Amino acid sequence: MTELPSYDELPLAADGGRSGWGVFGARDNIGLPNLLSPAKVLEAARLIRKGAVFPLNMEIDAVSPQLWGSRGNSRRNVIHQGSSIAFDDVYDNYFPQASSQWDSLGHVGYAPGVFYNGATEDDVAAGRRNTIDHWARRGLVGRGIVLDMVRTMQELDRPYNPGSSTAFTVSDLESARECAGIDMSPGDILILHTGFTGWYLKQNHATRVELSRTATTPGLAPGEEMCRYLWDSHVCAVASDTFAVEVTPLDMRNPTGFLHRMLIGQFGMALGELWWTEDLAADCAADGVYEIFLASSPMNAAGGLGSPANALAIK
Repeated sequence: MTELPSYDELPLAADGGRSGWGVFGARDNIGLPNLLSPAKVLEAARLIRKGAVFPLNMEIDAVSPQLWGSRGNSRRNVIHQGSSIAFDDVYDNYFPQASSQWDSLGHVGYAPGVFYNGATEDDVAAGRRNTIDHWARRGLVGRGIVLDMVRTMQELDRPYNPGSSTAFTVSDLESARECAGIDMSPGDILILHTGFTGWYLKQNHATRVELSRTATTPGLAPGEEMCRYLWDSHVCAVASDTFAVEVTPLDMRNPTGFLHRMLIGQFGMALGELWWTEDLAADCAADGVYEIFLASSPMNAAGGLGSPANALAIK
């Protein structure tokens, strides 16, 4: 396994923060998921003890209307002729990132025209670099660790609303890790349970419409301290049950304020959004086990910029 330098050992990035470019080679298009080695997969497989399977995918049209109005809902048409024995269906207006998803390394750059590991805007647009098919050809499989922020806020006796812009700090994440009784290791997939999707599905249409305009959701706090923590933890991915992993509304003023620019654009970290974590978190609280075997098969779409998560947690 590649020995990663610490955050403070990384070279400075041009517009702020530090750069993880070149750690896995000058032409790498995989990023931190390179840490998911065969040895790590075997180690994670040993976490399967009771055969419980938890799908981590919401229904593809569960979120409506979409945040910021930038994505729409799909239209499904059933194809069936007369009394034939066959049914097919076709989806129109389908956005792979409208529900439980992965962001590819081409989804957000560090700066205009500057993407992970020096890829250009043309590289991404032409499907040459940083697209979802690079992950699809290997899969994303390894040890997942669940940080239950709902339970942690209760343990800390702090009021918490999953429909608010609560920013989880490094200290909060460490409290969640300690509550779970686990340590992080290189290549882990961090699963952040905020309770947002469970809360969202209970809301009426008017509340959902307002949320689509205001983008008020909990998530990771912005700032270089968070960047340092995540890099030095050597997790290869962060997936959450929120729109953006990081707290919204977004702080767009600098790269360490808009974490996507750093986590994707400089670190090559996989980000998963809108995952369904309610059932998994409940089981973790019941049996006290917060580490799982996670398997995800991103969509093998040449040049794709995102994919349904297609993720399963197994305990």
